[in-house]
Amino acid sequence: MKNKNLKIKKSRRSFLKKTSTIAGGLIAAPLSLEGMANVYGNKKLKLSVIGCGGRGSGAVVQALTADENVELVAMADAFKDRIDSSLKAIQEHFDGEKKISVKEKNKLVGFDAYKKAIDLSDVVILTTPPGFRPYHFEYAIKNEKHVFMEKPLATDPVGIRKVLEMAKIAKQKKLNVVVGLQRHYEKKYINLYKKILQGDIGKIRAGQVYWNDGGVWVNKRKPNQSELEYQMRNWYYFNWLCGDHILEQHIHNIDVANWFIGEYPISAQGMGGREVRNGIDHGEIFDHHFVEYTYKSGAVVSSQCRHQKGCMKRVDEAFQGTKGSVEIGKGIITDLDGNIKYKYPYSLENEPNPYQVEHDKLFASIRNGGVISDTENGAKSTLTAILGRMATYSGKKLTMEDALNSNLKLVPEEMTWNTTPPTLPDKKGRYKIPIPGKTKF
Repeated sequence: MKNKNLKIKKSRRSFLKKTSTIAGGLIAAPLSLEGMANVYGNKKLKLSVIGCGGRGSGAVVQALTADENVELVAMADAFKDRIDSSLKAIQEHFDGEKKISVKEKNKLVGFDAYKKAIDLSDVVILTTPPGFRPYHFEYAIKNEKHVFMEKPLATDPVGIRKVLEMAKIAKQKKLNVVVGLQRHYEKKYINLYKKILQGDIGKIRAGQVYWNDGGVWVNKRKPNQSELEYQMRNWYYFNWLCGDHILEQHIHNIDVANWFIGEYPISAQGMGGREVRNGIDHGEIFDHHFVEYTYKSGAVVSSQCRHQKGCMKRVDEAFQGTKGSVEIGKGIITDLDGNIKYKYPYSLENEPNPYQVEHDKLFASIRNGGVISDTENGAKSTLTAILGRMATYSGKKLTMEDALNSNLKLVPEEMTWNTTPPTLPDKKGRYKIPIPGKTKF
């Protein structure tokens, strides 16, 4: 999530300076007759955004920057104030450019507002809390829309199965889907991945992936808020909405492990808890997780994420192979004696912004009749993180098949403001916390 909430008041010129098109995620597909309907040539593309927080606002700016002939026509969110603040920031960024055509009637509020917003558009941005992602994605694909959606793609296995089902349909309809696992679109990661494919460190046998920092925002309960509104405003701390920080943030690093190793883990075991971040507004999630993922090839990856202030900070990935090692943060490959064999030669300050490249690639593919299909990997990396959460919450060793076939469903399919949230506080305002050794799946 570094730099993910784009500072959208930055001048367009400086923003574009870091924009370029590089390889990442594109599947070349011959254009069939049934795919012709999804090729737009120079037609003006209508864009809608579902979820108008900082990430949604940033993604809109990136989408409108990626293609000169795109206009924002609809915005949907559970809260009107979020739509208004998002639209204002986007308008300030573009400073009068004619890219924003959101009529008052198309500022759509409520749990079902996403349907009309999707109906009005050619391309959809899905950036709500991830618990809602499977249902929004399903509607977008069934209605033949191209999609950019943020990670993770669900918070429970039932949602993952829905996303995987829709992934097949999206391919059949030749719809482009980009998932916000932006390291796949980052020049440094692509460069080092190619080195791994060339065998520069041999076969990967072990790895360590990290998201350790001081944590994120908290939105405290306000007078007269309903329980549902409070949880929606403070969504990061409730599993049905967020999935815990091992899923919402650490998925980036877990996904890199899957990518570089070339497979998904077969099992996981781990530990976790909440030692520091355990206040009344911290909901039900842990503040630290440690998971050991085992892959069919025999590789073992240690995954750690922590939200505790004053501790070591590290967001990074490292892997050890039969011929050497790679540290992605440092951009170096070493041999078995620790000698540097290769160092990534470019300054990150001058690199293309991978968050922008995602959208550059998406819109170029839509225009040219290509197909980007990020969904299956996004879903399986999301499931990998869910598996890790299930392992730390239960204290048990679980398999990927256990997770995929689980009937765990955290998110109600139909929501209104009268819906009772899936988790409720006790009389003291505290929520039930998972207990390793007692919590079962």
